[in-house]
Amino acid sequence: MLILVLGGSLFIIGRRERKLIIYDADTKEIFASWRIDDGFRFSVEFIHSVNKSPVKDEFEIRNGEIYAYKTTYSSFGAGVQTELREGESLSYDKGGNMVITGFNMMYDELNIIVGTVSDHILSINGEKFSLTKLCGKNRAIVIDVR
Repeated sequence: MLILVLGGSLFIIGRRERKLIIYDADTKEIFASWRIDDGFRFSVEFIHSVNKSPVKDEFEIRNGEIYAYKTTYSSFGAGVQTELREGESLSYDKGGNMVITGFNMMYDELNIIVGTVSDHILSINGEKFSLTKLCGKNRAIVIDVR
């Protein structure tokens, strides 16, 4: 009986807590963090600087890594995907926006320069966060899992 209790305790102690962290790319100042588990999803929405239309990139945490799994945008043009790669599919949402799924792109971290003309909006657990308010305009930030 004692061995089972100790074994369970070691499992709990040995389990590493992961966090999604946003920090300044230069100073490493941490702006925010959230406790996460595998399967955790978040998104970043912005107005594309060249295409001038809204884009929403959605991500999922798998084995402690960030994977892109879905992108939604409203119009074709410079800077947005115009051809599907193998395994990808295009559909349309209720608003007529294009939704691309089926890619399996892993990122060590996401590097973003917070918009100066329009904001980047981070959505986590149904809450929306202005990255301009959280980090400041024209700031180079990193979204990472630690």
